[in-house]
Amino acid sequence: MYMLIMVLDDTAHLNDVLTAWDKAGVGGVTIIESTGINRLLRRHSADMAFAGFSQIFGSGRVGHNTLFTVINSLELAEAAVAATEAVLGDLMEPDKGIIFALPVAKTWGVTLQR
Repeated sequence: MYMLIMVLDDTAHLNDVLTAWDKAGVGGVTIIESTGINRLLRRHSADMAFAGFSQIFGSGRVGHNTLFTVINSLELAEAAVAATEAVLGDLMEPDKGIIFALPVAKTWGVTLQR
């Protein structure tokens, strides 16, 4: 088993990535809002007058979405990466996001359906 984790840079693509993962066989994805140090530093170094103005009108959003799930195999991870790149393009390009898989020794309360 593996934990598949993605930090999605542009949250506007969240539904498309989730749909792609579902079609690839990934289910039971948990999503949290997150941010990275680069975005946090950019936000704090911005001119405070403009940063405040952008926050008022909602354009100051600086977050990511972090997706995670437990999957059966690295083959499923590879399928999820391919499905993600079909939506976002090459993950090696800037401002796309990252995906990685970690081995999971044991789970409780998890039923892997796919």
